[in-house]
Amino acid sequence: MKLLWFLVLAVLACRLLTGRWPWQFLGGKRQAPGLAQARNLLGLGRNANRIEIIEAHKRLVATVHPDRGGTNEAVYEANAARDLLLAALAEQISE
Repeated sequence: MKLLWFLVLAVLACRLLTGRWPWQFLGGKRQAPGLAQARNLLGLGRNANRIEIIEAHKRLVATVHPDRGGTNEAVYEANAARDLLLAALAEQISE
């Protein structure tokens, strides 16, 4: 029972000190292929900032929008890529 309490306290301490749960450290590299794919879709490099991400998204949506002969799925993919890159950028800044 003491071991369980110690484990709970260690998990909470990790969260308070680092801002992340311990299991989030284990899966840190799993997101890289998704980020690379999102960067390729938007045509961005690894060091793209928020403004570059938004501008690349606008350019892509202008070409794949259904009103311009594109599909809803392409717009969805562009939005998902933008959201993923912006979330990764925000997480990177908060660290």
